[in-house]
Amino acid sequence: MSSYCDIAPGHPVHAYYHAHEYGFPQRDERELFERLLLEINQAGLSWETILKKREGFRAAYDGFDVDAVAAYGEADVERLLGDSRIIRNRLKVRAAIHNAQVIQTLRLSHGSFAAWLDAMHPRSKPEWVKLFRKTFRFTGGEITGEFLMSLGYLPGAHREDCPVHARIVGLSPPWTRD
Repeated sequence: MSSYCDIAPGHPVHAYYHAHEYGFPQRDERELFERLLLEINQAGLSWETILKKREGFRAAYDGFDVDAVAAYGEADVERLLGDSRIIRNRLKVRAAIHNAQVIQTLRLSHGSFAAWLDAMHPRSKPEWVKLFRKTFRFTGGEITGEFLMSLGYLPGAHREDCPVHARIVGLSPPWTRD
């Protein structure tokens, strides 16, 4: 079975994400929210489709500004459902708005989304999935696992023989501190 490390290097769509984002620890709220929103929208689709639509998502969702998205109302839902640059799925659009509102509450309880993730770490993947299902919308096992792996909270983003793996380990992502 091939891995992302086999197909991504040199690929016109996947190469940059594989070499510079996937598995790298991240603290910035916009980046965390973007990754969660993109992972949710990937459900049922290919990651390549999502990466190709990434700039459309960025434009449609106010640069992944949590406060802007949390304030969206029905007019924004309809605007998003009419926007061909993104995945037009009502459940996914409503999940983005709800999850932005959740992140606002995590700021109040923990200071930031990243601090909440840190406070919940370490957990096994099943424990993370249970927590995410309780906390966010549209976050099943694959979405939660990929989100956390893509940010370094769970291992497995890269094979150990992938050159990117060594760069990530050098950054001490959370999974290396379990």
